[in-house]
Amino acid sequence: MNRAARFFKNADSCQGTPVIHILYFVLILIAPFVGVNFLFLLSIILFLIIRFSGISFSSGRDVTSLTFSLSLMLFVSIILESSSYAYPFYIVLSAFAVAAVGNHKTSFSETDPALDSSSRRYRGIKKRSFSILWSSAFLALRIAAAFFAASWIIYWQKLSVSYNLVFFIAVIGAVTGSLFESIPSKIDKNISVSLGAGMMMWIFEEFRYWVPPEEMVVALVFSFFLGVLAYRAKIADVSALLSAALLGVLIIVFSGLSWFLLLLTFFILGGGFTRYKYAYKESIGIGQAKDGIRSYENVFSNSTAALVLAVAYGVFPEHSLPIVYAYMGTVATATGDTLASEIGTTAKGKPRMITTLKLSEPGTDGAVSLLGELAAIFGSAAIGILSYILGVSDNLILTVLITTAGGFFGTNVDSLLGATLQKRSLLSNSGVNFVATFVGAGISAGLYYLIT
Repeated sequence: MNRAARFFKNADSCQGTPVIHILYFVLILIAPFVGVNFLFLLSIILFLIIRFSGISFSSGRDVTSLTFSLSLMLFVSIILESSSYAYPFYIVLSAFAVAAVGNHKTSFSETDPALDSSSRRYRGIKKRSFSILWSSAFLALRIAAAFFAASWIIYWQKLSVSYNLVFFIAVIGAVTGSLFESIPSKIDKNISVSLGAGMMMWIFEEFRYWVPPEEMVVALVFSFFLGVLAYRAKIADVSALLSAALLGVLIIVFSGLSWFLLLLTFFILGGGFTRYKYAYKESIGIGQAKDGIRSYENVFSNSTAALVLAVAYGVFPEHSLPIVYAYMGTVATATGDTLASEIGTTAKGKPRMITTLKLSEPGTDGAVSLLGELAAIFGSAAIGILSYILGVSDNLILTVLITTAGGFFGTNVDSLLGATLQKRSLLSNSGVNFVATFVGAGISAGLYYLIT
């Protein structure tokens, strides 16, 4: 083991010699011929060599954690091999390829650990620039690497898996991995990127649903471009950009462009009205943090229900109508709640608590005002009308009535949760939004069944 350690150390010290990347490439090349069990054993040996030899690679990556993540995924694949929930070998290698490409310090993260010169330890973070051009190329490289790794296994092991499906999950895995990389976390990026990408690829592989590669590329480029515009307009940070790209790809391919445009309307209205009388809101201490710039947390807390319903629409077409109305209801809830908060807090006079009707201060969790309630109705109705215009639904009156009702009641459920569970610190603001959007969806779906 000492000889191996000296080899890696000496080889990596050579300027411009990406030894570790060559090693990763070799692991992928031999994978279909040696099988999952032998590769698992090999990854364990490699992990032990690197872990206990004290090697420090010049690439600045924590090679130990990446090798550990490969070993962990291979172990899961072996354990589940004979079960009905098998973790395919080709997905393990594809997810590993996503994490192995490049250097996590120079791609999607807007922050780096700040080095304490006295202790030589990393403390805090430092801000750095984010290159959209470089990151776009990096994302494309990750997609190519994920596709190659999976296709290599499938070809040589003669698996009956469509290459269209492989490309589909390669895009999902690459975007998911990049998203995990952009999220500030104490978990090593080599672990979160590979495991996050692998989990998403595994989930969507189970659906056996895909679209032609050209449609997938168009969906990715379109949603990524819109995310870039939001980033440039300072509506979203990098994590929100990538979250929007992932949402866009999945919603477009499972349910259609019109569904994504409807959800996009929420983000546009939310971002726009966050700036509404922002100076006044900031002066009384209720302005959005980070100047109203949205992060991944805001995106997913308001859009997870929409994503689930969009995927369900593609997977369960026999239940399409209630899913359509539930989708409109969840988007209406997110829109109505945002407009109620951003416009309602500017009302003259104090709001009242939704639980006791006692006067309260603007911005208090669970406080409502007449202006805010009207804003919620307006936002929900706007989503209903736009749903009809975009062709999401073909019945104008029914769409507007059900969507407005779902959005209005969902918004007030949000306020009720804010006044109770959030006030007791049982739910965060994101948690409240998450629950309320599912409730809004349920109300709209329930009304559809009652009326029809």
